[in-house]
Amino acid sequence: MKETIENFKPRIVRKGKLFTKLVFSIIKWGFCSVITGIVCGLIGSAFYYCVNTATAVRTSHTWIISLLPLAGLLIVFLYRQTHMLDDGGTNRVIKSIRTEKPLPFRMAPLIFISTVITHLFGGSSGREGAALQIGGSIGFTLGKGMRLSSKDLHIITMCGMSGVFSALFGTPITATIFSMEVISVGVLYYVAFIPCLCSSVIAYHIAAHFGIMPKTYILANIPKVTTLRVIQVGSLAAFCAMVSVLFCVVIHKTHSLYKKKIKQPFVRAFVGGTLVIILTLLLQTYDYNGAGMDVVLRALEGKAIFPAAFLFKIIFTAITLGAGFKGGEIVPSFFIGATFGSVVGTLLGLPAGFAAAIGLIAVFCGVVNCPIASLFLSIELFQGEGLVLFAFACAVSYVLSGYYSLYHSQKIVYSKIEPTYINKNTY
Repeated sequence: MKETIENFKPRIVRKGKLFTKLVFSIIKWGFCSVITGIVCGLIGSAFYYCVNTATAVRTSHTWIISLLPLAGLLIVFLYRQTHMLDDGGTNRVIKSIRTEKPLPFRMAPLIFISTVITHLFGGSSGREGAALQIGGSIGFTLGKGMRLSSKDLHIITMCGMSGVFSALFGTPITATIFSMEVISVGVLYYVAFIPCLCSSVIAYHIAAHFGIMPKTYILANIPKVTTLRVIQVGSLAAFCAMVSVLFCVVIHKTHSLYKKKIKQPFVRAFVGGTLVIILTLLLQTYDYNGAGMDVVLRALEGKAIFPAAFLFKIIFTAITLGAGFKGGEIVPSFFIGATFGSVVGTLLGLPAGFAAAIGLIAVFCGVVNCPIASLFLSIELFQGEGLVLFAFACAVSYVLSGYYSLYHSQKIVYSKIEPTYINKNTY
């Protein structure tokens, strides 16, 4: 009996130490995620209103687009003065989570101001890239102030990404999963689940307190799951995967072409801004300036969409971001997917609004390689309607988009077509 008790003692001690460690971890990350969520919620809300105000000013004073080249010069000047011209943007944030490379705090105010400037003067960009950079920089800075270890800095960086993303888009679950999934394709950073979720939910409620309501869309004519519908959705998702590859290639090639042909960053920005103005005048529409969420809404409502709208958005976004303007590519991917889906989905026999929704989710999935986050995005945006068809679209787009990505720093860990560890970077 005595020997049995003696044998149990080491085990009890080990269990006690493990339990103490778990409790300490929960308390530590509870505190860290709450602080991060509050800060990111406040800054994310401010960013949301600044971008919306800039968009409202531009749409009511369209002449302001003529100043876009000068706005580009201002953005380059700000980044040059702060020694951040080659900051890497969202790629640097993603890379910092896998390495020891720090994120400077000045990244947050720089991308904040530059994105607002880009939207104010009509550059074609989104805002999620800015959200990830703002959140990542804030999270990293807070972690340094709390004297967290290098591994814990990676987690709190993801918390910051989740927080600002959630505050901007009103999609707390998508924000949580996206931050965990986007770093390495084929791997989810489960250790960050509770911290990221807490930060995301807190930031979401803070944004709601300031009147930022989540965007949800009610889709009309959602088809039932039948063999025919599965084939139609799968076909549309396959085409969307091709579009996502095209978008990634054009974005990266345009950026490289700018750097190769125009060495001076000030000249690049001026030329890029001028090209956007010329294209806007030639097309005689402002649909492709800014984020273009009004066009996305028209597509989701099943209204008629110009067939080549998705191509023009790709061109406008590539010219804008390649020249040095700031923002992001994900909201433009919503535009591209929704407009492409509306046109092609209708030809395949799907209801226009539903096809636009499938296109939006499928292209998003293809460009970021995040099928789980994409599925949750469909639930949070479209209230879970047609979930099986959205899941099938995500699966098809994820596989057929290959190893292309908007982010050079995203790492392919496992093959998309077989359970093989490949450990290489994307595109």
